[in-house]
Amino acid sequence: MTHQPMFNRKRLGWTLAATAAAVLAPTAPRAVELSAGDWKFSFSGNVNAHYIVSACDDSPVAIAGGLACTAASGSDDTGSTVSNGLLPAAMSLSASTTQGGYDIAATFGLYPGISTNDGSPNLQQGAAPGLTNTALGTTGLDIRQVFLTFGNEQMGTIMAGRNIGLFGADAILGDMTLIGVGAASSNYAAPANTSLGSIGLGYIYTDWLAQLDYTTPNFSGFKFTIGVFDPLEPLGATPTPKSSPGFHGKAAYTLGDLYLSATFLSQKQKSAVSGADFDSTAFDIGGKYKAGPVEFLAYYYNGSGVGTTALFNLASDGAGHERDSDGFLAQVTYTINKTKLGVNYGESNLDLASGESAVANAGLVKKNSKVTFGVYHKLTENLTLLGEFTNIKSEAQAGPDNKANTYNVGAFLAF
Repeated sequence: MTHQPMFNRKRLGWTLAATAAAVLAPTAPRAVELSAGDWKFSFSGNVNAHYIVSACDDSPVAIAGGLACTAASGSDDTGSTVSNGLLPAAMSLSASTTQGGYDIAATFGLYPGISTNDGSPNLQQGAAPGLTNTALGTTGLDIRQVFLTFGNEQMGTIMAGRNIGLFGADAILGDMTLIGVGAASSNYAAPANTSLGSIGLGYIYTDWLAQLDYTTPNFSGFKFTIGVFDPLEPLGATPTPKSSPGFHGKAAYTLGDLYLSATFLSQKQKSAVSGADFDSTAFDIGGKYKAGPVEFLAYYYNGSGVGTTALFNLASDGAGHERDSDGFLAQVTYTINKTKLGVNYGESNLDLASGESAVANAGLVKKNSKVTFGVYHKLTENLTLLGEFTNIKSEAQAGPDNKANTYNVGAFLAF
């Protein structure tokens, strides 16, 4: 059996979450907006914190890539923490102007958490394994966005720099747990900066990519984006040369309260074991529709050699043979005055590669699924109080499974 890198939920936790600026800018007034000559400078962001209790499986089986939390042998199966939810805190700084008929802008997205993590300078990363939530620790600053844009209504827009990817972005941006917690990302003895939401439980994490993209003007509600991105290495794999960049694209359509989109992603891979080349490809399709107080969201993805939870995680057998994967997220919310009630269900499936057997890969994840019930109350225009309950299940290729529950209450302030 070829060795497979095990999915590190804590490591992914430090890089999780979609951009708060992209989500909040259309709905929340910016805290600061200044003009200096022809330039406009703005600042916006969020701060959030949640009390999270995880009831983990106390009779677990080892599942590589499983997302249901598990209790250590002989320990209590319940853990708690005060932590960020799916989004860390955020500070988005931007500058924009119009010169020579072109709209020009630059954005920096800074994302601090509230939980101590392995990046603490006082503890020194890697010097004391397991001591990630102790005295002398500190939180980290994750710089996820550094990009520029230029264009106009006639030519469209070019974006260059580091920003959220296209594949899977609409799923996470539409996920009701974005401002909440959803699935917990680890056993909280040593918390990561963020939770999972529905990542790996209905969609693959879109991630932050160094990219060059072009977006067309608006054609009667249609917009198209095509671009290249710096190819990613599979998690835990030996780096291999990439002969070409990754490619991604998106088509989106908006008509009143209806929004539809579809994306694709493609990247060449090379096995560090066999040297064989193979293609990683994926597509997604989804949308949302609002009818009065009710809003529906549906999303589906399908891929080959893309893996599960994170891009290219567990995507092949290690010898150049792709594993297929797919999943979906379904969600409905109902708003009564200032309170939104919601439920979503998602699952992510991973198939074995050609020639692999369930016996030899008994401990590899086959499916992660979860259901979340949430209540989100806008106490003020900018402050939301919320509570959620999430049930998670992870199934192995050989059949055994782990189950866990997460309960959380918290506050989310957007400005």
